[in-house]
Amino acid sequence: MNRLHEKNTLQNLLLAGIFGSVLLLFLFAAVNTADASGETGYASRLFDAGSVHTVDIRMDDWQLFLDTAPEEEYSTCSLVIDGETFDNVGIRAKGNNSLRLTEKYGHDRFSLKVELDHYTDQTYYGLDKFSLDASFQDNSYMKTWIAMDMMRYMEVPAPLCSYVWVTVNGEDWGLFLAVEEPEEAFALRNFGEDHGQLYKPDYKSLNDENADVHLRYTDEDPSSYSNIFRNAKFSITGADRKRVIDALRVLSTGENLDTAVDVDEVLRYFTVQVFVVNMDSYLGRTGHNYFLYEENGILQILPWDYNLAFATYSLGMPDPINDAELYINYPINTPAGGEIMKKRPLYHNVMKNNTYYAQYHEYFDQLIAGYFESGYFAEFMDQTREMISPCVEKDPTAFCTYEEYLLGAQTIERFCLLRAKSVRGQLDGTIASTIAAQAENKSGFVDAAGVWLPDMGEIADLKE
Repeated sequence: MNRLHEKNTLQNLLLAGIFGSVLLLFLFAAVNTADASGETGYASRLFDAGSVHTVDIRMDDWQLFLDTAPEEEYSTCSLVIDGETFDNVGIRAKGNNSLRLTEKYGHDRFSLKVELDHYTDQTYYGLDKFSLDASFQDNSYMKTWIAMDMMRYMEVPAPLCSYVWVTVNGEDWGLFLAVEEPEEAFALRNFGEDHGQLYKPDYKSLNDENADVHLRYTDEDPSSYSNIFRNAKFSITGADRKRVIDALRVLSTGENLDTAVDVDEVLRYFTVQVFVVNMDSYLGRTGHNYFLYEENGILQILPWDYNLAFATYSLGMPDPINDAELYINYPINTPAGGEIMKKRPLYHNVMKNNTYYAQYHEYFDQLIAGYFESGYFAEFMDQTREMISPCVEKDPTAFCTYEEYLLGAQTIERFCLLRAKSVRGQLDGTIASTIAAQAENKSGFVDAAGVWLPDMGEIADLKE
């Protein structure tokens, strides 16, 4: 019996008065939150990745919402998800530079944050919050889609994604990517009812030291880690804070790391993170854009925010580094300069352990062989293009033309395939795998002449 039919059956039984109200309420809740396999209900509905879903935002004054979007205040709307209506839903614009620049250049295609339980105690089949990503600075519409698929392939707990055709009061608004927000539903789905704590470390000012965002231990004072604890997703106690601080202290020593870090998960995460060359991340100058999960004093790092991945972080800056050959061959063993690496202990101190370093290379081999060399990625790209191209072609708010989308999709695919070829060479020793070695010898580099990074999307596109 499918879950929708089962739900309707229970509702009919309720009307007929066959079951007691307490039992029916229990069963109805079960149908709405999980299917027979134990998966959350929303995973097989909105986040069924095999088709483009529909979301209609119903709001009395949409123009007022757009005009006040930069304030990032929640407004009330009704949401019709694949034909099913949910009232009193909270919705707001989201983003940092993407929000600011979207407004600056006269666009109103904002990424959106949707909170089902903001005003009332409701969920969408167990889902409390998700985002609608606008594909800002992403002409391919696929940066986050690909990165999260790679993370899941490497068995990293990652947010679910699906494409969504968004309408507003029945009028076409565009193709967005629905992304599961890491909060209660995410924690339940990945870690169970007895899940631990979830944080999104982030800085208030990039000019500050931000040691806590970088997961560096400084002292035992919880106030030294406010960029972590003020961004807790659940209520936390003094004991919760102490466990995180204790774990960071152990991490800082580089010894007995398995008592403070889920090393296997961390290695899988960094395998993908390094592959996609995301400079706006823990391994970049900013050091943020990740989630931190702690359970029983053990830390995991979880993926988030890939609209500037695939070497597109600097595009739009005053002096962009637009060098496809540099980034396609970017070294897997030193994915940042020494000044940054020494301040990123979750990578640096883990990689100083020879066993973990070897395991990191084994995971890279697994990723390259299974995801790319097997033909999986090429098929994945073909299926994605076939699924979303008709929607992109008619997208009324797109940041790019349909032709620019086709070129962006082609470019990101070529970038990934050439990157996989370079990583294979780095693993085999035919291509240097550190910044220092590459400075001396580029003879084995994979040729990137056919890749123009701005084709994947840049800020200049907004000015047209």
